This record gives sequence, structure tokens and C-alpha cells, in this order.
Amino acid sequence: MEIRASAAGAHADSPTGEVRVRSVGFTPIKGTRHLLQPDAEFDERGPVGDRRYCLVDTDRQQVLRTVQNPSLVAVYARLQGSELEVRLPDGQSVCAVPEISDETLTCDYWGRPVEAALTRGSHSELLSSWLGKPVRLAKVPRGDVVYGEPITIVATASIRDLGTRISHPDLLAEAARFRATLLIDTDTPHIEETWRGRELSLSNGVRVRIGAPIPRCAVLDLDPVTGARGPRLLKSLAAHRGKNSTGEPFFGVYAQITSAPQG
Repeated sequence: MEIRASAAGAHADSPTGEVRVRSVGFTPIKGTRHLLQPDAEFDERGPVGDRRYCLVDTDRQQVLRTVQNPSLVAVYARLQGSELEVRLPDGQSVCAVPEISDETLTCDYWGRPVEAALTRGSHSELLSSWLGKPVRLAKVPRGDVVYGEPITIVATASIRDLGTRISHPDLLAEAARFRATLLIDTDTPHIEETWRGRELSLSNGVRVRIGAPIPRCAVLDLDPVTGARGPRLLKSLAAHRGKNSTGEPFFGVYAQITSAPQG
């Protein structure tokens, strides 16, 4: 998928004021495999359907975190209209409209409360069997299980630079490791961090404002298809990139939707 986008103000990588968006990606269930979404629609809160659901440990009243449950990455999840398809690596699957129960549970997500509307039925059963513990699929308000801003952007030059540093020249083929909403083409590593405050106007009528750099965690080290731990990307980033107050290195940038087409 290619989307032409014009930037408000020229930058070193794009003297004509244009950048190319290679792909759009997200997952409808927090923590499951990051998938390309070529037909994604956007509104003022981000991609429609992005992290619309999550998995809940009802005993602990917690939203499951990928870093603590890496096997989630191996789960394929995609919205098919109102139906949610979930498929495991062994071929077991379910595709149905999630059945919302009358149970609502206040859960912890990185220190903030989330009102999770629990579902009943086959999705929860399948995912519990895969994770080896009881979990419930839950529908959550838009953005409530999004850690930072609704849009994340990662650039090709930055990925290539990191791949060179860890002797992994094919890292760009594993761009899903970074779970970015938008993957954009650039020539200069980390040039995107110099665009803070600028707006990009995408050809589908969406406008985004570039925000702060993204602090990263060990999810980067998980294979984007299997969830197995692989090259130590986080350690490499920590050795040469800026960090936040808790020591998490930066990679990519957040963005906010400033306008989106009305349906």
C-alpha cells in the first residue's frame, strides 16, 4: 500500500514536502499480531478498529500485557465487518460477533483504570486454551488500552540503521516488530524526530501532527509472527539512543489526528 502525504514545511529528507507511507497496520485485540490494514479508515481518534478489544485476567483485574504474555503475538486477529476472526498457529479458529455479557470489570492498564465489557463464548475459550490460563475477551472504550497517542510512526531509515548496528540487514522485513500505525520512507535515520509539531496531510484526507519520540520496551525483541525472543533490539537502542526518565530508549514518534474525513 502506498499513500502520498505532504508535509507542512520542507525537511531534509523531503525537499518537495512529501513523504511516502509504505503501510498502515494495527490489531483489533491488544497484544495480538500486528497486521497490515490496507483498507484502514481513520477518524479523530485514530484507526477505526485499532485495539478495540483486549484480554483480561479477571482474577487479577488486569489487562494482559504483551511483554508478560509474548505468545499473544502469535495470535492472528482481524475484524470481518462486525465479526472478529481469531486464529491460532495450530489452525484452530473462531469467527463470530463477540457476545457482550452484562459483566463490566474495572481493570488496571499500566496504572490507569479501564472499564472492560466482558464477552462470553468461543473467543475467550480459544484464547484461554492458547495462553494456558483463563482469560476473557473484553470490549473497551476507544483508546483506553493505547499506551500513548493513537498514531505511531516508524521510518525505514531508522529501522535500517538499527539493523546495521545489530548485524541484521533484513530487519526492515520485520517492521511489524515496532507495531507502528504508519511505516514511512525516509533516507536519514531518526529524521522523523525533528518533525515534532509539524503536520502531515495524507492523501485520504487525514491530517496528523507529529508528537514526541516513543519510549520502547522489550516487546521489540519478540518475533512479530511467533512471539519468540530474538535479537536484542532494546539493548542496542539503549546503547546509542536517547532515553526517558525510566531508561526506556526512543524509537519512532507519536502523532495525533488533527482532522479526518467525515463518513
